[in-house]
Amino acid sequence: MPILNIHLVQDRFDAATIQKLLLRCSEAFAAGLRCPVDRVRVFVTEHKPDFYCVGGKFVSDGAVAAPYFSFMVLEGRSLEDRQHLLRTFTDIIVEMLDVPRESVRGGVVPVSPENWSVAGVPASILRQSEIEERRKTAEQKAP
Repeated sequence: MPILNIHLVQDRFDAATIQKLLLRCSEAFAAGLRCPVDRVRVFVTEHKPDFYCVGGKFVSDGAVAAPYFSFMVLEGRSLEDRQHLLRTFTDIIVEMLDVPRESVRGGVVPVSPENWSVAGVPASILRQSEIEERRKTAEQKAP
C-alpha cells in the first residue's frame, strides 16, 4: 500500500536523476515501514512551470521550484514511523535534487484499511493480523 508521489517542475531534472530518486525513495519507504519493497509504489508527477505556483507566484515568473511530496500509508502506522518518513523523504529530495531544504514540503495521508484494496480485496481483510499488530503497538506507545 505505501505510495509516494513527488511533485516537481517539468524539465528541471534529468531522467537519470529522477530514476535514482525513485529508487532511493522506494528503498527508504520499505525500510522505514519494515515492509517488502514490492508493496511500495513511488512516482514523480511533473508540472509545467506555468502550472506550478509557489507563494502566489508562478515558477515561470521566477518563483522557487519548490518540491512537494505526499505519501499514503494504512492507518495504524506509528507517529514515529510517519515523522521519520517525512524527514527521510525531505533529506533524499534535498540531497539528490540540490534544492533548498526550506523549500521542500510534504505530508502524510493515512488511509483506513477498509478503504484500501489489493486486487479488489480490502486490506482490512487481507492483512488483518498485520493491521491489528500495528494498532496494538501504537496503542501501547500512546500516553
